[in-house]
Amino acid sequence: MARLNRFDNYRFLGNRLNMKVYDCDDEEQFKTLEVLFKEKEMLKNNKIQSFSPDTLEEANNRGYKAL
Repeated sequence: MARLNRFDNYRFLGNRLNMKVYDCDDEEQFKTLEVLFKEKEMLKNNKIQSFSPDTLEEANNRGYKAL
């Protein structure tokens, strides 16, 4: 169960650039998110979104779509 730095308590994270939600428990999705996080400087540019409650349904309510 991998997590990004500063988001270690969240399973679902959204990319504000493409409105996609990533499941950190899915290895393939997490690797993709990790690359984007580093290359696009998502934290610095405020392009990453966490959800509360940390559910896929909440991400969908906010307009994010699952991969």
